[in-house]
Amino acid sequence: MNIALIAHDAKKELMVQFCIAYCGILSRHTLLATGTTGKLVSEATGLNIIKFLSGSQGGSQQIAARIGCDEIDLLLMFRDPSGAKMGEPDENILLRLCDVHNIPVATNIATAEVLIHGLERGDLDWRDIVKNK
Repeated sequence: MNIALIAHDAKKELMVQFCIAYCGILSRHTLLATGTTGKLVSEATGLNIIKFLSGSQGGSQQIAARIGCDEIDLLLMFRDPSGAKMGEPDENILLRLCDVHNIPVATNIATAEVLIHGLERGDLDWRDIVKNK
């Protein structure tokens, strides 16, 4: 599966810790991320991550384009509930695209853990079923 990682500045360390905890599962998938998030996660975990531009330079739009082309299977987007700051991704666009294309998305660590455990069990193979209909 292609898993995209995005984190607001206040949640980048949480994303790093999440990826450290689930490194074994994540290592079996293709990871894509906005620039700074991808760099931090890669340095902390050694995971191979396809890095786009940083969020403020259009990285979230690059991921949005991949979602629109059905090239992303899961989005982990840890957002700061106090609101995005200048230069952080516009999460409404990403959330809308995930809804349109039926992409599972987690915006916090609790939901991300549910999805990652489902991924490990094979529960997220529903996209293959949908594509084969």
